[in-house]
Amino acid sequence: MASRYHEVYQSWKQDPLGFWAEAAKAIDWIKPPQKVFDPDMGVYGRWFPDGTLNTCYNAVDRHVKNGRADQAALIYDSPVTGMKRTFTYAQLLAEVNAVASVLKDFGVTKGDRVLAYMPMIPEAVIGVLACARIGAIHSVVFGGFASKELATRINDSEPKVILTASCGIEPNRVVRYKPLLDEAIAMAAVKPEKVLLLQRPQEKAEMIGGRDFDWGDLVVAALAERRAVEPVELAATDPLYILYTSGTTGVPKGVVRDNGGHAVAMCWTMKNHYGIEPGEVFWAASDVGWVVGHSYIIYAQLLYGATTVVYEGKPVGTPDAGAFWRMIEEYKIAALFTAPTAFRAVRKEDPNAEHVKKYNLDSLRTLFLAGERADPETVAWAEQVLKVPVIDHWWQTETAWAIAGNPVGLGMLPVKRGSPTVAMPGYDVRIVDEAAHEVGVNKMGSIVVKLPLPPGCLPTLWRQDERMKESYLSEFPGYYKTADAGFVDEDGYLYIMGRTDDIINVAGHRLSTGGMEEVLASHPDVAECAVIGVKDELKGEQPCGFVVLKSGVTRSPMDIEKDLIKLVRDKIGPVAAFKIAITVNRLPKTRSGKILRGTMKKIADHDPWTMPATIDDPAIMDEIMAALQAKGF
Repeated sequence: MASRYHEVYQSWKQDPLGFWAEAAKAIDWIKPPQKVFDPDMGVYGRWFPDGTLNTCYNAVDRHVKNGRADQAALIYDSPVTGMKRTFTYAQLLAEVNAVASVLKDFGVTKGDRVLAYMPMIPEAVIGVLACARIGAIHSVVFGGFASKELATRINDSEPKVILTASCGIEPNRVVRYKPLLDEAIAMAAVKPEKVLLLQRPQEKAEMIGGRDFDWGDLVVAALAERRAVEPVELAATDPLYILYTSGTTGVPKGVVRDNGGHAVAMCWTMKNHYGIEPGEVFWAASDVGWVVGHSYIIYAQLLYGATTVVYEGKPVGTPDAGAFWRMIEEYKIAALFTAPTAFRAVRKEDPNAEHVKKYNLDSLRTLFLAGERADPETVAWAEQVLKVPVIDHWWQTETAWAIAGNPVGLGMLPVKRGSPTVAMPGYDVRIVDEAAHEVGVNKMGSIVVKLPLPPGCLPTLWRQDERMKESYLSEFPGYYKTADAGFVDEDGYLYIMGRTDDIINVAGHRLSTGGMEEVLASHPDVAECAVIGVKDELKGEQPCGFVVLKSGVTRSPMDIEKDLIKLVRDKIGPVAAFKIAITVNRLPKTRSGKILRGTMKKIADHDPWTMPATIDDPAIMDEIMAALQAKGF
């Protein structure tokens, strides 16, 4: 069918308030908003400022009341443990009520924070929905992060209660969560009052009397008693959750998501962007610790009345490169959303797609990719083996949903490999130079979004309005800075060419090179260091550290490199996958002392480069090239 995208986008541009007022009708409000947007509230304005609602009610209760009680709400599939379970909307409501009642018994009330440090299990979703039910603000921390990372988030969010499990399960090992949590709490200046811990069969955790409570004991008892908690009435502008962006230095950036705008945006995207109908299964193969997991594992499908999937496994190795295809066949999945790195891994293990032939994938209509740049080769391979449209789309932790994409529900636009297609309604995307002047077609520049941001995007950072302005709004007045660089072609298609700051993508996870540099610099033998992201066929990018040792160091560079690799993994967590360290005599710098990371990256990536005019000593580049060649680059 012909796409309605241009018509719908223009309708938003001509009447943005009317557009979002209409979209807001998909939500059950306690007090429907009379005002759609207040430009005088908050940092840049607030959506639905006089409306009230409860997100948990919209995600669960209303579907039970409206005929979906026996429909599957959540499917849990764990190839690493052999566990499978499906929760209907009615069962999910009972589970959420039980956890909410336990949290109330713990004294958690509206506005309190609850931190979740959980693996990919149903209890992670149930726990945060319970928070939303009672008006507590949840903050999910990815279970793979190290204690130091966790401690900074405890200090910043000041949780009254922490939800956790005894362990996470990887294909070849059990990751013990409780010792990491105990260490984080010991390090943190702020101490939670209570910890609610789910004991998993694979690992029994030691409990601390008076602080730690058994999920199985308390929640099972509440379920048996059929305890229920009325959903708390919340302002649309009240925070739903805090999600921290990558980085280990200083005070972390806690992205705030509000209740009203988030619910409206999530519902709108399911139909219009992803082309999903209520009752269908939409699988985001991500983790609840990341923004994709928040938006498209926990909330969007449930708000919309579709079915979500919690998958505790990998694209390969659990048990093989056919894992995704088995899931699609078994659960009749209509759309899959994952990171390009997952498909690079599948392609590496099964280049001829032999596993695909074993399964019936007739239910699958679309594959969506996001989290990092979808390289054209991976897109072409996926199109060839799946015989369905492969849709790249681009968004950020800060936005909660796609800034640019190909709106399947409005009728697909032609796919251009390498482009996430076009700006979604709500986003007025511009390409500007350093002076905030728009550049021409096919000209590279900074990608910005004209304010206000649409519903669902961050209204601010947790307790840091000024940092919100400084980080996102001050460099280009009147615009939100995405910190990505790219261009728009003659058809209005957007191309994302890379970050303009120091964040790199490793297997779909955004990691701060500055944070890694801080860790490397903490080693007693290191005088100076720089970290860049080097292209990696499988993971997208891989962190590469250049280290200058202090004079007089007698240990071998190889031994020190081993120390540094372990140090990064211990301090930032296994997700860092830091495998490369290169000891050099000096780093290339400008005359003003700025390290030339961009040029170093071009050399490592084998991209064209020229000698920077501001370099203080051109001879250093020969040493950098020699060091990279010695490491096999």
